[in-house]
This record gives sequence, structure tokens and C-alpha cells, in this order.
Amino acid sequence: MGMNARPAGWDRTAPQAGVRRPATGRPATGCRGLIARIPRLGLSLTAALKTVALVGLAVAAGAAAGPARAAYPDKPISVIVGYAPGGGSDFIVRSLAPFLEKELGGNTRVVVMNKPGAGGEIGFAAIADAPPDGYTIGLINSPNVVTIPIERHARFSLDRLDPLYNLVDDPGSFVVHKESPFKTLADVAAFARANPNSVTVGTTGIGSDDHLAMLIFQRLTKTQLTHVPFPGSADAHRALLGRHIQLTSMNIGESARAREGDPIRILGVMTEQRSGQGPDVPTFKEQGFPVTMSSLRGLAAPAGLPADVRTRLVDAIAKAVQHPEFQDIARKAYQPLRLLPPDQYATELKAQDATFRAMWQETPWLR
Repeated sequence: MGMNARPAGWDRTAPQAGVRRPATGRPATGCRGLIARIPRLGLSLTAALKTVALVGLAVAAGAAAGPARAAYPDKPISVIVGYAPGGGSDFIVRSLAPFLEKELGGNTRVVVMNKPGAGGEIGFAAIADAPPDGYTIGLINSPNVVTIPIERHARFSLDRLDPLYNLVDDPGSFVVHKESPFKTLADVAAFARANPNSVTVGTTGIGSDDHLAMLIFQRLTKTQLTHVPFPGSADAHRALLGRHIQLTSMNIGESARAREGDPIRILGVMTEQRSGQGPDVPTFKEQGFPVTMSSLRGLAAPAGLPADVRTRLVDAIAKAVQHPEFQDIARKAYQPLRLLPPDQYATELKAQDATFRAMWQETPWLR
């Protein structure tokens, strides 16, 4: 480089020797610009450095804050149901949706999406895999949501789901067609002993409360039944009405509602005391078969919701489920409500997890 040469970016028009400006001729900005102007501002070096530091902190804080998040919710909320339309799970969510929309306010829309299959696993995994932003939640059903990760390598795990509010606790029942020769549970047991594998039982999938109840009954009666899993209770019920199966294991809320218009007979309910959904239906225990089983149905979100969004959702659900009109709809549809806030719901699921893990160790329900 010659004596008169200048490095790239050097401004030949600079009035002061040694003062460098961008080649564009525009003055430097930000902290660099402030440092360049120190002589003209009349600041001491110490004061100037303090000023530069404050400017830097302000710029960093503004960058960290980022764009402001829109008030939640500002778009539709999807509620995933892991079973086919028409069953108790689908019904309770669709019944709650308008009340949840009202409590969330504004023009909020709640859209129910059915993702049936694999005993609920497809739907549960879709909830767990969704972005934790409050715009995708769903219904989880126990014991399925507990038992599926116990029995096989599942596409979700319980710790990836955040229980928001339980809605229903629906005991199991055995149901036959009204023209079936089975009038009691003892009739089923006697026929099954004489004809192994001939009694076909429809359920909502392997590891469901319906399936586990069938296995317990089978063990108590020393019989062998044939399990027929369906995507949802509505499908199993249609198969029963069409005489494609001989018996369905389904929840009393569903069977009590169905018998209002369909030719079915409920043989027994799996409770300690008779159910309010079917006070005329004897318990399994009354008939000599101590089987108790029920299904919790509640709302959950993917783990990791922002605290303010979670609070907004939980508060809205808590108000929606207390609405007299919603409770009246549930009562008329034989949906036995058991309203549990997040902490109680999570505790119940953990207790079930321990119970069914112990059961799996003793008598695995998959062979």
C-alpha cells in the first residue's frame, strides 16, 4: 500500500485526520455513533461510557421482548376426540363446546375433531404432539390413556399431557340385544362355559375399561370370550343392533341413553351401588360377580402451556361445566358428571396408573 493509499471504507472528505466514517458518507449510528460524537457532546469519557452502556441495555431489552403476543384466544380452538362420532366421549365434548365458547368470550370458536383408532391412541398422541399454545386441546379417557403406554410402546405418554378438568365418570355395563337368550350375567357365564370362544364381546379397544371389564368377568367365571374391538362405542353398539356380535361392554351412560330408542337389554352395571343412570339395572356384585369399572373423561392439553393461557382455559372450563343448561343436557343424556379441577384430576390419573401397572404385572391383558 502506497503512502497516499487509504484502506477500504476510508472517507477522503473527513475533516479530521484519523476520523473514519462509512464509505456512504452517512454518520455512524447506535453506540458507535455516540462514541464518535463524544467530543462534540462535551462528555467526559466516564460519563460517555455510562451512556453507551445504558443505550446498549435498552436496545437489548427491546430485542428480547419481541413482538407482543395477541390476547388469547384470537383463533379457533380445536378439541380432539380419540373416538368416532356418536359415542359418549363425542357427545360430552360437543355438548360443552358452546358453553366453553361463551366463557372464553369474543368470537371464540371451539371445533371438535374426531381422530378415532387404536383404542384412543391416535387422538391422545395428536393432543400430546400439538403445539402447547392453547389452540389444540382434547378429551382423554381413562383407563385407556393410562393403560396404552403400559401395554405397548405408545405414541404418547401420560407426562406429555396436562390434565385440565375431568368431566365424566361413567361406570361400565354389559348389554345384549333385546331378543338375546341372555337375561342375566349368569346366563352369559353358563353359555360361555359350555361354548368356549363363542360369545363375541364388542369394546372400544384393547386396554379400554370395556376390555378390562370383559377380562375380569372372564377370569371370575372361568370362561373364554371372544374380544371384538371397535373405534368407538357407537360402532360397537351398531354391530350389536345388527346381530354381528352378541354382547357389548359399554358405559352405563351410553347404554341407558341407547335403550330409550333401541331394542337392547342392560344385564348389569359395574358399580358398588346401583347407578342413577339406570336404577333398575342390577350391579354385577348383586349377581355374584364383583366387577367394578368406570371411565373418566376429561379435557387435557399438551404439556407446556404458557401459565396465563392455562389459567384462562381452566377458568373458562370451570365456569362452563357449572352452567345449569350444560348440566341439564348431561343429566338428560345419562352422562354422570364428576367435575375434578386440574390437581384432583392429575392425582386420580396417577392413582389409576399405579393400579393398572400392578394389574399388568399380575395379569397382562395382552397375550
